[in-house]
Amino acid sequence: MPTSSEVERVVALPAGVDLHARPAAQLVRMAAGFSAQITVAADGREANAKSLLDVLALGATAGTPLRLAASGEDAAVAVDALGECVAGFG
Repeated sequence: MPTSSEVERVVALPAGVDLHARPAAQLVRMAAGFSAQITVAADGREANAKSLLDVLALGATAGTPLRLAASGEDAAVAVDALGECVAGFG
């Protein structure tokens, strides 16, 4: 359950897109541009969205729902931007 300062959004990986090196790097680069603490979770596993190795370790495949969560000053903007980033992978 998110706290009052935490924002969450769930977005599915598009069909035909696994969270491999290129899309994971794109997600991490975008996350790094925000001051908020950001996590991405899939299949019961959670990763620091600013760590490429953590995101790759999720092993998320096409159609997998990703839970994006952020807390901090720009949390809402970060979660919206990352959600659009994931949706744009297709």
